[in-house]
Amino acid sequence: MRFKLIVAGLVGAAVTAAVVAVAAQTGQGQAPTVDQMRKAVADLRGGRIPRPASYEAMTAEQQAFVKSVLSGPRPDISGSLGVMIASPVFADLAQKTIAYSRFAGREGYSVVPPKLSELAIIMGARAWSAQYAWYVHRRAAERVGLPEAVIVGVRDGRRPADMTPDVAAVYDFCNELLTKKRVSDATLQAARKVLGGDRGVVDLIGTLGAYQLVAMMMVVDEFPLPEGVKPELKN
Repeated sequence: MRFKLIVAGLVGAAVTAAVVAVAAQTGQGQAPTVDQMRKAVADLRGGRIPRPASYEAMTAEQQAFVKSVLSGPRPDISGSLGVMIASPVFADLAQKTIAYSRFAGREGYSVVPPKLSELAIIMGARAWSAQYAWYVHRRAAERVGLPEAVIVGVRDGRRPADMTPDVAAVYDFCNELLTKKRVSDATLQAARKVLGGDRGVVDLIGTLGAYQLVAMMMVVDEFPLPEGVKPELKN
């Protein structure tokens, strides 16, 4: 019996260590301070949907939402998160899904490679002409190696030329889903091949859907671009 207890203790310690390691890698598990939460709320900006005037002015559910976001991999509650704070329970459910897609490639997040994830994200932003989402994620796409010619093709609403097989497979999958509201067997098989199977396909669909949610929030809010930045998308 004593031997079993010792083994169980060792296994439990190993599991705990593994969870801590994953949390450290993803940025989770570190609760923000009240000052950090106050600053995040003070930094909020947006358009037609009002933001809370201060951290202290928020409801308990809104404060819990801010704490949840800042306990994860994000340093702030910018963009669509500031719009969704009006409905904090929904916002917290949504932000976890969005983070799962946004931080693709990290342990515990989407298995879609970051380059391909960002392709889906900018295609979702383009579908809704969401200027701020496009502004942020076209630059993120550049950083993770998506070719400029592909980004420009998405921006201009035409199929990019000279895509690598992985990029072409994801572009065709997202484009068919957005424009035809269906995906052919051949396109599905191509996506499976480059994404490592059905989990990758499901993660890709989730990313495209999550970032259409982000885009819609920003379109309704008329979320402003940074000062001095001109819109890149033509309706």
